[in-house]
Amino acid sequence: MNKNIIVGVDIGGTTVKIGLLKIDGKIIKKWEIETKKSKDGTQVVDDIWDSVLITLTELSIDLEQLLGIGIGAPGFIDGENGYVYEAVNLGWKDFNLSDYMSSKSGLPVFVENDANIAVIGENWLGAGNHSKDVIAVTLGTGVGGGIITSGKILNGANGTAGEIGHIIVDTSGYTCNCGRKGCLETIASATGIARQAMKIVKDKPASKLAKVFEENKTINSKDVFELAALGDDDCNQIIDYTADVIGFALANLSITLNPSKILIGGGVSKAGNQLLQPIKKYFTKYALPRISEACELRIAELGNDAGIIGAAYLVKNFKTE
Repeated sequence: MNKNIIVGVDIGGTTVKIGLLKIDGKIIKKWEIETKKSKDGTQVVDDIWDSVLITLTELSIDLEQLLGIGIGAPGFIDGENGYVYEAVNLGWKDFNLSDYMSSKSGLPVFVENDANIAVIGENWLGAGNHSKDVIAVTLGTGVGGGIITSGKILNGANGTAGEIGHIIVDTSGYTCNCGRKGCLETIASATGIARQAMKIVKDKPASKLAKVFEENKTINSKDVFELAALGDDDCNQIIDYTADVIGFALANLSITLNPSKILIGGGVSKAGNQLLQPIKKYFTKYALPRISEACELRIAELGNDAGIIGAAYLVKNFKTE
């Protein structure tokens, strides 16, 4: 029987995205399940495989048609061996994810960091367009990143390469979840943007942001972009400052890689040109001209599907080399 279907999995802290994909990356079916944590970390993997089996039955797809399973997981990962050193959000430590899933499914399993599979997916079928040197930044609740150099994902000595959110941009800034101060994530994430907005709510009780907070009892990054689009100065200043910091970090990062593309994804990137244009402006301001001339900044195109598409590419690339 022709093995022509790949299982792509993108494990998040609250939900797991799963897809059945053709070898060309076309999605046959995609769905989500809840991320259930257990003491030894196996519960979520068991749930994924059970869910895949149910879906295969529903679609009358034979197990023999599966080429393999690609998995993206948060945390520090040894991609070559499919080994998770640590994934704090899932309670995993020293967990051989690849071996465990392989023993359950009887299939070859390939594992990468979740931000890395997103950049692999984007570079394969999205905004990257098969570029050899790419930096991808994901602006969501936190800030993630992935780097492709000479066509290969960069993992580094112990799986920590490309953690762009933890570039320090303000040594006297806010404390980050990593324990250090002033990481990019503390400013450029949805959380960081909301924190900047809350400072204005406190400092300027007559501001439009304060009114939104009064009505909703909360404030988020979407509120900031919406008010900025209506011409609110405070919100435009937040976006300008955030873009300045991102442009600065990317310009410094680019000197080490000289990328042809920088892709900006994640929930915050839905702001589109409202965010992209000022980032481009500041990237060009801070970058060595020869670096910025060779580099195109683009918004990522695949959205939430980037992870499962990148996970499928892991299998396709390894099995068809």
